[in-house]
Amino acid sequence: MAKRILVVEDNPDNRILITDVLTALDYEVIVAVDGEAGVQAAISDIPDLILMDLSLPKMDGWTATGQIKADPNLNHIPVIALTAHAMVGDREKALQAGCNDYISKPIDFRELADKLEKFLG
Repeated sequence: MAKRILVVEDNPDNRILITDVLTALDYEVIVAVDGEAGVQAAISDIPDLILMDLSLPKMDGWTATGQIKADPNLNHIPVIALTAHAMVGDREKALQAGCNDYISKPIDFRELADKLEKFLG
């Protein structure tokens, strides 16, 4: 059975590109377009991994990740932060928010595939 990945990304071009790559890698993809929808999708679909943009409308990715990690039914799910914020300290801030790893944009899809393999086997 295919592993399920929740992609929380508000940019339509990024969302389509990430979804296409994940589908080509035989993952099942669930999509949310803002932080609130991402938390709800995590609760309803219990994905195997979450790719979380940090700059999101309604609720940012840091807050959404914090809510997911605070939920005992969800806190086992690895969250990889996706962000254009590649400033010094952003990786640490993402990890402090509960993210398990971090990928800066533009996304290196080889790096993404390696991290998916690391967390999903």
